Amino acid sequence: MKIWITAVCALAFCAGFGNAAPAKSLQAGAAKVDITPDAANLPKGIEGINDHIFVRAIVVDSGVTRAAMVTADVGMIPTPVWKSVTARAEKELKIPAKQLLLTATHTHSAWPPAAPVFEEKIMAALHEAVRHIQPATMSYGTGVSYINVNRNIIDPVTHRWWEGANYDGPSDKTVAVVTFSTPAGKPIGVYYNYAVHGVLTGQLDQVGGDIQGATSAYIEDSLGPDAVAVYSNGAAGDQDPIYFQQTYDLRDIRIKDFAKRGEDISNAMPPGGHGLNKKDPQVIKLMNQQRRMSESMGQMLGEEVLRVQRFTHERPVTTATIGGADASLTCPGRNRTNEGRAGYAGTYVDGEPVTLHLGMLRIGDVYIGAVDGEVFNPIAQRLKRESPFKHTMMTTLTNGTAMASDGKGPAGYIPNDAAFGYETFEVLSTHFKPGCAETGIVNGLLDLMDTVNAKH
Repeated sequence: MKIWITAVCALAFCAGFGNAAPAKSLQAGAAKVDITPDAANLPKGIEGINDHIFVRAIVVDSGVTRAAMVTADVGMIPTPVWKSVTARAEKELKIPAKQLLLTATHTHSAWPPAAPVFEEKIMAALHEAVRHIQPATMSYGTGVSYINVNRNIIDPVTHRWWEGANYDGPSDKTVAVVTFSTPAGKPIGVYYNYAVHGVLTGQLDQVGGDIQGATSAYIEDSLGPDAVAVYSNGAAGDQDPIYFQQTYDLRDIRIKDFAKRGEDISNAMPPGGHGLNKKDPQVIKLMNQQRRMSESMGQMLGEEVLRVQRFTHERPVTTATIGGADASLTCPGRNRTNEGRAGYAGTYVDGEPVTLHLGMLRIGDVYIGAVDGEVFNPIAQRLKRESPFKHTMMTTLTNGTAMASDGKGPAGYIPNDAAFGYETFEVLSTHFKPGCAETGIVNGLLDLMDTVNAKH
């Protein structure tokens, strides 16, 4: 095992690695639990429910040890919730903490419930999945979906950096699919990985699962009532839905409305649909189009997952070695001193170091690298290029949320090194200094692969 250290970045492995356990017969169970808030008790600023949101879980048992892959339709996973859930899952369900992935879909239309409630809902899904454990096979395949696009572009009018569909920018279209089925071929659970932001319905100010929730619902409807489709949030830090025009049109409406009131928001972004007149016929039309677009893209991504299952899955296996490991990565931090969403250089002062949590889960010949932040797509592409294993993916916003060095909020996006030359909102707002995170993440996850394979 190697440890990567430079003057700007230190990768310190956590004590007590979990080495992979030899495989016996494979078992799997899956479950989902509704976490939609009560309509009479919605969070402040939320006006209704567009669609229901869930915690979805798959638990896998090798006959020697267990692993769990859990995803919640929320914007982020609070680190205290992740720590508490992993401790309880280890004690109550014999799922080692290093072998549990807890991921946020990052829908911009849902927020974590109060910590105690959220924790209980996650644990309920895990307990239910364990109760449904049964003999299983596991198969893997990949496909492609073109519903995402790089979102960092030079505006053709201002000639400054802005957000838009950059068809030539880096964007991984891969859909990775791991399916657990009964020996007779009935689906138990599907774990699928893709990189796209869940931002289509964020301006509605209504609870919803966005593209990710629509995709899982479509897959489950297609496979039958007992199947559970768990979304794995790929490296989507710089990836938007490819068709996003309604959001830009609504933004232009807001800019004009705020300008009439004497406020310039042309280089800012108010939260959600703040400031929109939702009785305006044009606003109503655009928001209804956003709803339909979310459903359409969910169906398109879901259809590709189903196609992979039908035609590109490799031969199913009935045994799978399971192992997990984690590590911490510390990078130099910075705090921004000026404002503006994009198009102008940021100014900064040194901040305290920022720490990321990395994880690696191996199930058979599938390796899932985990990062607790919003990672730019080229970093995940580099991991897959440098990985010695064919079946490698990255899941982000997983196992907590990396916090900023000032402790006032998340650490922000994690750009690849080349992207630090962009004056985009993701790069301007990040608390990471350039030159650390990309190589630190990739080398750290590669090291964790060595760890889970150390005795095999």
